[in-house]
Amino acid sequence: MTDAFADLDAETLRGLLEDFAKNWLAHDGVWFQAVERAHGLPAAMAADAEAWRRFAEIEARRIRKRFGIPDRGGLDALAACLSRRMYAAINRFAVERPDRETLRFRMIDCRVQDARNRKGLAPFPCKPVGEVEFSSFARGVDDRIGVRCLTCPPDEHREGTWCAWEFRLEQR
Repeated sequence: MTDAFADLDAETLRGLLEDFAKNWLAHDGVWFQAVERAHGLPAAMAADAEAWRRFAEIEARRIRKRFGIPDRGGLDALAACLSRRMYAAINRFAVERPDRETLRFRMIDCRVQDARNRKGLAPFPCKPVGEVEFSSFARGVDDRIGVRCLTCPPDEHREGTWCAWEFRLEQR
């Protein structure tokens, strides 16, 4: 790694991480819009799902490696990894454990949906892509984890929750 960041203090590094996360999300958005303009919404959604299928598993594996989280570490490992995702620097979320067999992830503030809301646009219908993304991310943590969508646009928006996902350790 370059030494360009070696002299930065913790506050500057946190700000830089937030900027990197915003840039990552902006790139995701402009990439999607370019595909949509060139090939239409169905093709853009299909390409987005494939990109997230591949990216989410890579992201999970890199988080596990960086933080020494074991493979097949179950729902505790998933909770640790979810809190270290790129969007954790820019979106407010909650991870809840109603019981030992269940983990629920809830996106409270979503930069994409909040921006669309401010512009008077309908929520982005991200559920099909989210199903791919969260399944792939969970698989990158522990291939025994199954996921179920509790709510996600185009489902009706609930105050304080843009999307919610339930994870369970499946016996295989």
